[in-house]
Amino acid sequence: MTTIFRSSIRVVLALALGLLAAACDSSQKFRSTDLTGADYGKVLDLTDHNGKPRHLEDFRGKAVALFFGFTHCPDICPTTLAETAAAVKKLGADGERVQVLFVTVDPERDTGAALAKYVTAFDPRFLGLRGDAQATQRAAKEFKVFYEKRKTGESYSMDHSGQSYVIDPQGRLRLLVRPDRIGEDLAEDLRTLLRAG
Repeated sequence: MTTIFRSSIRVVLALALGLLAAACDSSQKFRSTDLTGADYGKVLDLTDHNGKPRHLEDFRGKAVALFFGFTHCPDICPTTLAETAAAVKKLGADGERVQVLFVTVDPERDTGAALAKYVTAFDPRFLGLRGDAQATQRAAKEFKVFYEKRKTGESYSMDHSGQSYVIDPQGRLRLLVRPDRIGEDLAEDLRTLLRAG
């Protein structure tokens, strides 16, 4: 065997193995950051804006879009909820298989009534979730969300992380969606998850 022939066989074998590996890869392709297999984002125990205790398990069978924010937020929260509502609407009938959850990081001001008025203004199916300070802290820690109260004169505001998460219908954390990509990516990523089951 010549050196060129052996090299050619190696190249062909390497290509064949690469193609075989690609064919066996049944993982889904997402536009957002794929968190499949992450060891966080598994537990959420809060109360919805109607006063009902809620857990992630309550939403099995649906894809869940989850965002942490607060009702007095001047920018990222209303933008995120408006773009999320538009993404769910793009899904048509499949939008009924999506539950959007808005977790407040400001339980001091965001009462159940305030959350109900706020989130349902974007879509009547959206749910606002809240807990006491400790429950809020646990939920934020579970999803690696930063938040902090910041004094602004006589009042205060909340600094917080801006990412959204998507949980699949089996209850597994799957995606991190950057706030600047919700409008472009969320609908397609939800469609991909819903097709998978």
